[in-house]
Amino acid sequence: MKRKDVLVLFAGLIVGVGLGVLVFFGRVNGQRLFGAQEIAAGKSLSASPAIGSPAPDFELINLAGDRIRLSGLRGTVVLINFWATWCGPCRLEMPAIQERYQRYRPELAVLAVDFDEPADEVQKFVDELGLTFEVLLDPGAKVQDLYRVRGYPTTYLVDAEGIVQVYHIGLMTGEQLDRYLAQVGVGK
Repeated sequence: MKRKDVLVLFAGLIVGVGLGVLVFFGRVNGQRLFGAQEIAAGKSLSASPAIGSPAPDFELINLAGDRIRLSGLRGTVVLINFWATWCGPCRLEMPAIQERYQRYRPELAVLAVDFDEPADEVQKFVDELGLTFEVLLDPGAKVQDLYRVRGYPTTYLVDAEGIVQVYHIGLMTGEQLDRYLAQVGVGK
């Protein structure tokens, strides 16, 4: 190996180690990097609603323009699914959610909260998949923020008393959904 090649390799190694240390420790001039400024400023980031705690109440508009409030569904198990039209895993899990909704309603309500997309795009998605449960629009993603959604899809199951019983991030299989529904007493 030529001396020039060794120097280039050594320089790359030094830069790589430096970046690794920067990412690992995440500080430059005492400032936290990579989205951690809120914590460094003395604020805390709220966690997602915890299992066993009351589900945060919200009210959103559905595609027909009607106001739907979570607390208005007390007495019914509610599956809250946060999703987006561009989310491949969301598209994959929707048929299982639709099938369980058809099978278990009125014991089960579904609130599919879309991520801040235009109503016409959402309606096209709903029509394409033949969804019949409540699809809600979340302008500004305020409810998504309230529930601290970190990825799509994200699903919560709220029992008839309004308590969060299940929290699932990512694609949910039909088997997982059946297990979760049984856990909250649906379909027994």
